[in-house]
Amino acid sequence: MGFTGLALSAMLFRDARAAASSAGLPPSGLPHFAPRAKSVIWIFLCGGVSHLESFDVKPELNKYAGKSIAETPYAKVLESEGKNIIGGNPSHGNRKVIMPLQTGYQTYGQSGLVVGDWFKHIGECADDLAVVRSLWTIHNDHGAQLTWQTGRHPRELEHPTLGGWVSYGLGSLNENLPEYVVLGTPTGDCCGGTFTYGSAYLGPEHGGVRFSTDPKKPLPFIAPPAGRITQEEQVQNLSLLGKLNQLAGIDYPDDQNLRARIKSYELAYQMQASVPETMQLERETEATRRLYGMDRTETKTFGEQCLVARRLVERGVRFVQLFHGGGGGGAWDAHSAIKSNHTSLSTQVDQPIAGLLKDLKQRGLLNDTLVVFGTEFGRTPGAQGDGRDHHPQGFCAWMAGGGIKPGVQHGATDELGFHAIEDRHYVTDIHATALHQLGLDSHKLEIPSRKRLEMDHGEAIRAIIS
Repeated sequence: MGFTGLALSAMLFRDARAAASSAGLPPSGLPHFAPRAKSVIWIFLCGGVSHLESFDVKPELNKYAGKSIAETPYAKVLESEGKNIIGGNPSHGNRKVIMPLQTGYQTYGQSGLVVGDWFKHIGECADDLAVVRSLWTIHNDHGAQLTWQTGRHPRELEHPTLGGWVSYGLGSLNENLPEYVVLGTPTGDCCGGTFTYGSAYLGPEHGGVRFSTDPKKPLPFIAPPAGRITQEEQVQNLSLLGKLNQLAGIDYPDDQNLRARIKSYELAYQMQASVPETMQLERETEATRRLYGMDRTETKTFGEQCLVARRLVERGVRFVQLFHGGGGGGAWDAHSAIKSNHTSLSTQVDQPIAGLLKDLKQRGLLNDTLVVFGTEFGRTPGAQGDGRDHHPQGFCAWMAGGGIKPGVQHGATDELGFHAIEDRHYVTDIHATALHQLGLDSHKLEIPSRKRLEMDHGEAIRAIIS
């Protein structure tokens, strides 16, 4: 194949499109239709945030506190519909006694959104949010964290995350940074681990790249050994390595690991300057750092991550996945002492997330940046001691920016927050909505040998799209 083969091979590897062409992928990573958003910031709170005391507040819990579910009018409705009146994970025991709200609540904005006091700062952004209060998922344990990221049952590990699909479908807006970046501590190995930010059969080049907010070490092994190699020597080494890889690529054009390795070497060299610059948060004004809560011990860490997320999308990163409370089953898993648990954790994230929304808006970035706030499931109306159990039958999430209607509330759970009863949405409808705003149709991205169910694709939630 000679020199022409080398050149063609290099171009195919750089665009990472060789294996994707048969999947109906648009040429050059173009969207399928006019997009409303360029990037996504995907915020995931690990462990299961209580929907009842955040963005789907249920005052009826106070009215029936201490009573058995059987003593409430709603019990007859549940029984007539053949629904579970306990909720939670059956292996965790009996959850029949109603627990009152563990925090207060207020109404915010012209939209009249009711928000629990754990999220007062986000409440101030009520008129920018589209809250979906009628989500449900298939798994009542923390494998639901993987379902939220991939849309598949936890038994099926080898499936791409939403970030992987976005990278695969659209490619990069900035060749000096990855398409898909991960911040914070991800889900523990028990509940998906690296699969919650992976790309599975799409190829490793579309997996999430984990960043640290430490400006001195934002990415392991990104900097060459100090004093041991000059920039000119590094360029020569990488050039030779690239030629050898491209020669191998002629013989093995479908080798995903080879494609990923070539791309990683190119990207790593480019990132040596661009990543440290992105992490230089000291360049931001004092007012901006305060907006994210970086002047307070409780909010500093997550505030830095939210600010980095803004700087990444500002520089063209397509998908930023922000984990909070990761490791194990997740810090938000409040089986006991939910009041102290959620009070502490919400303090860490509330101001930073609100600061992110306000900062994106004032810079004009919220118009084409979609922010998604979610968790794997809600918490039970019934008590588990002084905590709440897992609750997959009904919970909530919200979206903002990127062509989403501001100040709307869509769907509903019943009066006690047991079941999604109005405009019900499986979690992949959140995925489909995010892809739609980016101009992507998941059916056109599908690889023929990896057919998915319609449930896996989901449907865009048209009621919250502008």
